[in-house]
Amino acid sequence: MSGSTSKRYPVELRERAVRMVVEIRADHGSEWAAMTKVAELLGVGTPETIRKWCRQAEVDAGQRPGIATEESAELKRLKRENAELKRANAILKSASVFFAAELDRPQR
Repeated sequence: MSGSTSKRYPVELRERAVRMVVEIRADHGSEWAAMTKVAELLGVGTPETIRKWCRQAEVDAGQRPGIATEESAELKRLKRENAELKRANAILKSASVFFAAELDRPQR
């Protein structure tokens, strides 16, 4: 689950929470009950946070459709790079217009 967007909880805690849900699922009436217990034991704000971590772990393992953590991180990196290249391109276009105007100006 590396590369997660959330920085509030360490990756190790997220991975531990997912493992704990799998381990104690049989001892509870539902998966939600297990997630609630894990959230309580680990001091995680809400069981919903644990649920999201579990679902993302399932996606990463190929057990559920969706975008894997690594793919998501790569997509974000590429979007940032694309935005940076667009800004650089706009600056170069402005500079070329400026210098073209300078070349067209009569020399003294």
